[in-house]
Amino acid sequence: MTGISSLINFLQKYISFDSIPRMVITDYVEILIISFLIYEILVWIKDTKAWSVLRGIIVIAFFIFFAYIFQMNTIMWIVRNAINVVLIMLIVVFQPELRRALDVIGRKNLFSSFFAQMAQNSTERFSDTTVNEIVRASLEMGKARTGALIVIEQNDNLTEYIRTGIELDSIVSSQLLINIFEHNTPLHDGAIIVRGDRVISATCYLPLSDNMDLSKELGTRHRAGVGISEVTDSLTIIVSEETGRISIAYEGSLSRNVDSIYLRERLSQLQNKSTAAENGKLKFWKNKDRKNSGGGK
Repeated sequence: MTGISSLINFLQKYISFDSIPRMVITDYVEILIISFLIYEILVWIKDTKAWSVLRGIIVIAFFIFFAYIFQMNTIMWIVRNAINVVLIMLIVVFQPELRRALDVIGRKNLFSSFFAQMAQNSTERFSDTTVNEIVRASLEMGKARTGALIVIEQNDNLTEYIRTGIELDSIVSSQLLINIFEHNTPLHDGAIIVRGDRVISATCYLPLSDNMDLSKELGTRHRAGVGISEVTDSLTIIVSEETGRISIAYEGSLSRNVDSIYLRERLSQLQNKSTAAENGKLKFWKNKDRKNSGGGK
């Protein structure tokens, strides 16, 4: 009965309407911020191996709450003396996941996102010609079963990975891409990085993904493509040497066995055409207004 009365007193203390404080605007802002942070943490945890550990922690927390309510002093003593050790252990065990989470938060640019459109270039990231050349080369290499790894840079700077390869700075063309990845050529091993309409570097080394959900039949090339997409916002095209199938890695996920239509659509989405078109229209109307105002004089 003591445990039940303690539970009732606990609920009355924290659930009573009299204990609810008066809220001001800053309290609502705090709730929104905390809710956003909890949501981001849960989304991050769900995509890592920490998800199963979190479920175990929730079960343990339930039993600790149970022990607290029913005044199980021995268990509570163990919890109080072990909590610091457990926290340090979790930080050590999940150090790679924590580092990746901080990297993701840093790449979100929460405060600068409001000014992202103003900071973007008025031109496209790359031209339709580049899209056509990449699609053509990918299909040709797929038919010939030539392995390829093509990383296309977006907002995140890939200089760290460009330095691991051999600088090229060449215009993107299907002939160039096919020749680079041709068997027994000096540049065929590793990845190439495309920035705008140019191939910046070849034979680049990429980080391998440790995602356990990836199929075991996938080799190093696919894991490298997924790995670079986990730490940057780049899009990677992978052509399998064994099957000739084309895959796309983006934001840590892998789309396998894609066709030319889907590949072209994904590349077109990266072109930033909408921003360029809007800026072009804005310039057109500004020039038109200037001409009209000048003609009236």
